[in-house]
Amino acid sequence: MTRKQKRLTIIAGGMSFIIAAVLLVMFAFSQSVAYFYMPADIATTDIAPGTRIRLGGLVAEGSVKRGGGSTVSFTVTDGSGSVPVSYTGILPDLFREGQGVVTEGAFDAATHSFVADTVLAKHDENYMPKEVADRLKEQGVWKEGEGISQ
Repeated sequence: MTRKQKRLTIIAGGMSFIIAAVLLVMFAFSQSVAYFYMPADIATTDIAPGTRIRLGGLVAEGSVKRGGGSTVSFTVTDGSGSVPVSYTGILPDLFREGQGVVTEGAFDAATHSFVADTVLAKHDENYMPKEVADRLKEQGVWKEGEGISQ
């Protein structure tokens, strides 16, 4: 092999390595994406059971029910729709009825409810995802400085 051929072989090998690394990173990111939905979106979108999503909205008044151990069930609403959620674990301190919440998990085909493995509680729209706060304000459920309108 000449010097030029060796150099081209090294460059081609390096480029192949870089391309393989980029493809692996892109595949890993596509597997970890969890799309964000509001309860009204769930009614209009066909989501396959087992698909990881984020569900955001407000915890419906009177919907929190504590089961055995650390299991809690509640309903997430956005004024237009509502989705039953079950969660096993310790809830955040700010979690309560009428407050903003973002849950992450998947739908269970057997119970037709959302099974969350992560619950993030928010105390006002300043810490809520912008999409959730904007949607709730549009629907008149959330008013600036007042929280939830009943």
